[in-house]
Amino acid sequence: MSADLRERSHALMGTVRDELTELIALRSVADPRQFPPEGCERAAAWVRDKFLAEGFDDVRLELTPDGSQAVVGSRPCADPAAPTVLLYAHYDVQPPLDDAAWRTPPFELHEVDGRWYGRGAADCKGNILMHLVALRSLGADIPVNLRLVVEGSEEAGTGGLEALVAARPDLFRADAILVCDTGNAAVGKPAATISLRGMVNVIVTVESLTSEIHSGMFGGPVPDALAALVKILASLRDDAGNTVVDGLDRTGTWTGESYPPDQFRADAALLEGVELIGDGSVSDMLWARPALTVLGLDAAPVLGSTAALLPRTAARLNLRIPPGTDPEAARDALVAHLVAAAPWGVRVSVETEAMGAPFLADSTGPAYRAFTWAMGEAFGVPMTTLGQGGSIPLCNVFADLYPQAEIILMGVEEPLALIHAPNESVDPHEIERCALAEAYFFQRYAALRP
Repeated sequence: MSADLRERSHALMGTVRDELTELIALRSVADPRQFPPEGCERAAAWVRDKFLAEGFDDVRLELTPDGSQAVVGSRPCADPAAPTVLLYAHYDVQPPLDDAAWRTPPFELHEVDGRWYGRGAADCKGNILMHLVALRSLGADIPVNLRLVVEGSEEAGTGGLEALVAARPDLFRADAILVCDTGNAAVGKPAATISLRGMVNVIVTVESLTSEIHSGMFGGPVPDALAALVKILASLRDDAGNTVVDGLDRTGTWTGESYPPDQFRADAALLEGVELIGDGSVSDMLWARPALTVLGLDAAPVLGSTAALLPRTAARLNLRIPPGTDPEAARDALVAHLVAAAPWGVRVSVETEAMGAPFLADSTGPAYRAFTWAMGEAFGVPMTTLGQGGSIPLCNVFADLYPQAEIILMGVEEPLALIHAPNESVDPHEIERCALAEAYFFQRYAALRP
């Protein structure tokens, strides 16, 4: 059966390329300010129709509170006592950012050096195809009960699915939940993500004047808002580059799979001579300690700027927090730090934009044992465990509503995929092997359950 599944998965990959081409062409950015909503509507219908064709007898589009459509369905197996597995992915994608930075058009699938390029190729449309290959390779012989949810606003972070799950928990109740929106340590190196950082997003605004004034006539004694903001932002890192928010622990260490610095430098595409920052290991800095990033800054562009002092400016900040840190406590610490760091009596206000709790998975149950075996069998090497710097608030909703469920984070993404950046891509072998692992998992998990 193992050899048969491997052969079937491989034989399906030609269809996968054609279908991923179709799905990438649907511009499903969940932001009507940037792209028409028809892109998301067409992608939702595409996903619904594909899973209907794979034996899901109850697949429908559920409207969520944020206006997005989630594809929800179920497929019972012949044994009513068999365990239930919920399959998760999302069809919405990040905007392409700078089209000129793409080596190929972002909404077309193109193969370059064996990888498939296109927005959503890995995050997360490749994972939708992974589910379909796993189902098709097993055909009618799926030994577990399946539930499905493919959401349409994950990248927007507006919480539509989280609200739907909380309002209608019976739709998604399962013994094991495959959250397929992460990935492996490297191509061919299987991994499950067991730790997610939470996040706090704030907008800090600095004001010092009632209007712009000439820098030649007034510059010197007058504190301009931008200079004050720069000084505030500089206080958030020490000389070694560690994030230093007063009241937040920055001494955590990571005990799982290490991230070799040379591999990390290559994965992150650091310029030659640029140093890694922080006094911990790469894994510590990524997965066990807080990290502050300036996401946006309101300032005059260089081209067209004038000789004037800015009266008001703002920055959008993203604080990632490791498991064990309460997001509200982190938010309060960040706000207090920003206010205390304000120089020269300038006015500082802080608006909370979003918060999400960190997540730590329990990896000791039968589903994890089955999944660990399945990944090793599919890839031919043992599975490792990783943390992830990103946040998936839905995992905490699942954990709160279904405390007995095992939540497993996996997927086709890996460092070379460049998710959220120009030139996103997927290695098709990752789709094939992850799909095979999912099929193996269904079989092994059903056998392990009493």
